[in-house]
Amino acid sequence: MLTQAPKGTRDMLPQDAYIWQTIEAVMRRRAALAGFREVRTPVFEHTELFLRGVGDTTDIVQKEMYTFKDKGDRSITLKPEGTAGAVRAFLEGKLFADALPCKMYYLNNPVFRYEKPQAGRLREHHQFGMECFGGKEPTVEAELIATLLGILGDLGLKGLSVNINSIGCPHCRPKYHAALKEYLSGRLDQLCPTCRERFDRNPLRVLDCKEEGCKALVKDAPSMLDMLCDECREHFETLQTLLTARGIPFKVDTHIVRGLDYYTKTVFEVMVSRGREGLALCGGGRYDGLVEQLGGPATPAAGFGIGTERIIMELENQGVTLPQPPLCDVYIANLGAEAKQPAYLLCQQLRDLGVRAEEDLCGRSLKAQFKYADKIAARYIVIVGGDELARGTVKARNLSTREEQEIPLDGAAEAIRALAQG
Repeated sequence: MLTQAPKGTRDMLPQDAYIWQTIEAVMRRRAALAGFREVRTPVFEHTELFLRGVGDTTDIVQKEMYTFKDKGDRSITLKPEGTAGAVRAFLEGKLFADALPCKMYYLNNPVFRYEKPQAGRLREHHQFGMECFGGKEPTVEAELIATLLGILGDLGLKGLSVNINSIGCPHCRPKYHAALKEYLSGRLDQLCPTCRERFDRNPLRVLDCKEEGCKALVKDAPSMLDMLCDECREHFETLQTLLTARGIPFKVDTHIVRGLDYYTKTVFEVMVSRGREGLALCGGGRYDGLVEQLGGPATPAAGFGIGTERIIMELENQGVTLPQPPLCDVYIANLGAEAKQPAYLLCQQLRDLGVRAEEDLCGRSLKAQFKYADKIAARYIVIVGGDELARGTVKARNLSTREEQEIPLDGAAEAIRALAQG
């Protein structure tokens, strides 16, 4: 088992690194354009943060968290999602005292959930997320959605749309809870065991159940949209106006509630075409009460999270190939022991000048060095040694055209850079 990764985890191998780096570069660029700055939070937090923030009725807290006692007998949990840690950092760093809104993003953020590994779901995956603290207007959600779609579009994904819903606020949601419980009360025996447990503590989660029987049962359930207070209704209508004005395709889906207890008002999912229903690629929403719930001042907030592995999977599904950058501009081959030091120095000088340069590290023959240069797609090979070295020169060969030229060793790095970048 020493040579197998733990179940539900996956390596990022060197040949795949450019995919992650390309995605992350697009994320950083789009986030910066929207005024978001990066935050990095610990891989683990105190368990209480997730019990209070995520909600003790959620599947994440009840079934999926990696929780353990440390040597100080403190309960510690590996992060199951990114928002709670971002809120904790917002509070501990007293960012609420700065000019608001405070916009932050995180990427390559490890997230851990104990669940059955399957396509698109790993026990360790990596999230990109954006969080905006202090903005109460629906333009916050519209900005987040537009930025997220911009990222996915820049990467070449097609067939994207948005499903939105409003799940109200603490003022109007109790009325809906009562109506939903009344609807479900005569159908309890038809619900799955998990939803029967949810009935008393969080009936809204029944709408999010993926069991076919429960999905059919709640199809005709009362809609939260019919019971929104004036503020929530206006907020939701304005969001729809903003998305329409931006040309973002969306659908109102009253069964979206998301799997976390902290959401209020807007919840949304970005969908990708998959037959008639489509597949949720990621989701997010507004969580106006979470900062206060965790001990901070009342602060409206909204955000989203998306798994990098899910993006990569969808790129593969759609046949999108991200451009692979060249590994090597110049390969320095050496002939014999007397050539190793000048070859090493030339390679280092080229790197100092910003040229991707490689040299022989394995003691290969010249023929084998040529083969290796081909394998790493070097554009030029520079041969150090033999008669050329005795004359104080090196030989540079263009591996595409096979053209060769002799270059004085003194100042060779500058001349070779000009060739490689020409």
